[in-house]
Amino acid sequence: MSNSIISRGGVFALGNFDGVHRGHQAVVKTAIEMAGRLVAPSCVLTLEPHPRSLFSPGIPPFRLTPETTKTRLLKKLGVDHVVVQPFTQAFSQLTGQEFVKNILIDKYGAQHIVAGSDFVFGHQRSGSMKSLRSWLGPHGVGVTEITSFRDSKGEVMSSSRTREALKKADLAIVEHILGRPWSITGIVQHGDKRGRELSVPTANMDLGQHLRPLYGVYAVQAGRVGMPLNRQGVANIGIRPTIKGEAELLEFHLFDFYDDIYGQEWEIELTDFIRPEQAFDNLEMLRQQILLDIEAAKTRLIARC
Repeated sequence: MSNSIISRGGVFALGNFDGVHRGHQAVVKTAIEMAGRLVAPSCVLTLEPHPRSLFSPGIPPFRLTPETTKTRLLKKLGVDHVVVQPFTQAFSQLTGQEFVKNILIDKYGAQHIVAGSDFVFGHQRSGSMKSLRSWLGPHGVGVTEITSFRDSKGEVMSSSRTREALKKADLAIVEHILGRPWSITGIVQHGDKRGRELSVPTANMDLGQHLRPLYGVYAVQAGRVGMPLNRQGVANIGIRPTIKGEAELLEFHLFDFYDDIYGQEWEIELTDFIRPEQAFDNLEMLRQQILLDIEAAKTRLIARC
């Protein structure tokens, strides 16, 4: 979290930014450009945890980008500061006007605000872009509104549309909206070593807060978090029904790679969908299918180069 003193007087992009899709990127880049004109720091103000987690704690995981991934992607856009405002029960009770006065003015001394046209805030979503202008105007704070970012077909770039596409494993649409393939990050864990029994060593990763995409086999690019994703492989996302699995896991195999990576934080980027997850009658049938999946993944990855 950036220090509020460092961020005072900045141009603030406001939003949740889950996914950091092309629409979000337009908001952030506009804030960076405005900050350059005003000779001010460029800042993103976002909330954690996601409000949905507080209001509906029992819903299935839905995040496209957990906090650390979101912060990393926002910084990669070139913003000076990413300010994470804790979304607590008390904070959720602030009215829209209180959010403007207590947070934007008093706490951060914002000089200019940039947000999407659908941005709402405050208790019971009482604040809108129109009210934001009226409440900030007397303080001399300008507001730039970014209309919904649409593609050439008029489709809106949105987090909800991305989630829907992932649940169908429509990775072309996902990459179109995000401007990059979607990825899952996590700590590499030891598994039951069954992959070695099948002559295909694998590593496991808990899916954590991430949205569950369609269960199945994917061609992947992988690498340690913060490093180039220059390792190619194949991954299965699901519960591994052939061995009567129950826990949801991402299990991956990297081609021609033998390093010990257990305990490291890795990023697994889904590039192509190969097939849905399925149960096989025995392990030999599973092994034969895995070998076919590996060849399919290699073919898909070569085609992307």
